[in-house]
Amino acid sequence: MITIEDLNGRLLAAEYAVRGPIVIRAQQLEEQGRKIIYCNIGNPQALKQKPLTFLRQVLSLMEYPELLEKSDLLKHYSRDLVERVRQVLERHPHGTGAYTQSTGIPFIRQAVAEFIQTRDGIPSSKDRVILTDGASKGAQGVLVALLKNVNDGFMIPIPQYPLYSASLTLYGGKQIGYFLDEQNSWQLNEGILTDSIIKAKSKGVNPVGIVVINPGNPTGAVLSYDNIKMIVEFARRNSLSVIADEVYQENVYDHRAKFHSFARVMHDMDETGVTLFSLHSVSKGFLGECGHRGGYLEFRNVPDNVVAQFVKLQSISLCANVSGQLATYLMVSPPKQGEESYETYIRERNEVLSSLKKRAEILGKGVNQIPGMSVDIPQGAMYAFVKIELPPDKDVDITVMSPEELSAYNARRDSDYCMRLLEETGICVVPGSGFGQLPGTLHFRTTFLPPVSEIEEFVVKLKQFHEHYAKVEALAS
Repeated sequence: MITIEDLNGRLLAAEYAVRGPIVIRAQQLEEQGRKIIYCNIGNPQALKQKPLTFLRQVLSLMEYPELLEKSDLLKHYSRDLVERVRQVLERHPHGTGAYTQSTGIPFIRQAVAEFIQTRDGIPSSKDRVILTDGASKGAQGVLVALLKNVNDGFMIPIPQYPLYSASLTLYGGKQIGYFLDEQNSWQLNEGILTDSIIKAKSKGVNPVGIVVINPGNPTGAVLSYDNIKMIVEFARRNSLSVIADEVYQENVYDHRAKFHSFARVMHDMDETGVTLFSLHSVSKGFLGECGHRGGYLEFRNVPDNVVAQFVKLQSISLCANVSGQLATYLMVSPPKQGEESYETYIRERNEVLSSLKKRAEILGKGVNQIPGMSVDIPQGAMYAFVKIELPPDKDVDITVMSPEELSAYNARRDSDYCMRLLEETGICVVPGSGFGQLPGTLHFRTTFLPPVSEIEEFVVKLKQFHEHYAKVEALAS
């Protein structure tokens, strides 16, 4: 019988805190009848966000096109929606049950290119678009392709979405962490980037790429145009490819902030030497269709023979799932003004985004009123990275700890905090150590996806818990 010692060591070493021990414990408590407020993962529809009518109705007809022959049922569908399905079936008569081209259905890739052209006012080509099983598969494909040698590494933000650290561990790549500037609204800092890459090279690591998440996960920050321009210039000087994880581009709530795509900024700079891989997904935004696993990967400044290798890599998995491809099509090609389904679509979209904005403000303002806690009110995305202050442990001198010892110590502290928070309040969040954090600081990541009433309950319970927890810790120290 196989034992754990027989498994790939890279798998054993990979960590993914978003679904780690605290979440497992939350599920156990829920099975025992406890109410759990799940704030651990960006899974909107699991947290009561309703799917958009337009998308689900199109998919229902695509999955069972025989309904198109039943006029009594079609009265429940908008006329433009039914016509849209007929047009899709004309261009893709195989429906949802057959494999597609490895790179995805051609007219959907064309729709993605047109979406980018409209969004940014720049050229885009379907021949530089691959449809993927969510943005995650696109990101992992880039990592696989670019990690040529054992010492190759990617710069990843700290804190970061653990997809990147876990995937680098699985594929044998090196992690080059760069700290986001918490004192400057979590923007990227050129000095920190430079220090990080110099340190990595001194250890024999060969940096080949940089990952940037905008809007940020777990920070909720939106990068400025100038900050993105600085990153592109940094990538050029250091011969780095850029992975731009832009899956939250529709999730911007602060009127002072604006989403700028890396593609647009690079076009404005007339940048032709930096390779760009851009990611988008149906899982986030206002769709929240995580379960359909749809997304795309767009290439810029990539020669044809390299694109061919990415096509080969995609073909090894045959193709992205067809329902996800269709969901991606509907994301980039929504109803147009004047069509029957347009008003419902816009109303449902605006309701989702306005509610997310309200919840972000409730969470941010509530947390900042708790002594010993602070957070930047999220400008975008679906998360907040909350900083917590705890009394020092008795007889623990952190000044004599190595960086590795300090990191492990902080990981124990924030993990213990989050587990106790779960046990005592039913609130499920993720320790900051699961995303990375500046040594000597403690955080946790939370979503603000639960309904408004639960976010309000979250803030009240968090305040009561933190005040009691800090008091007990102070007495023990």
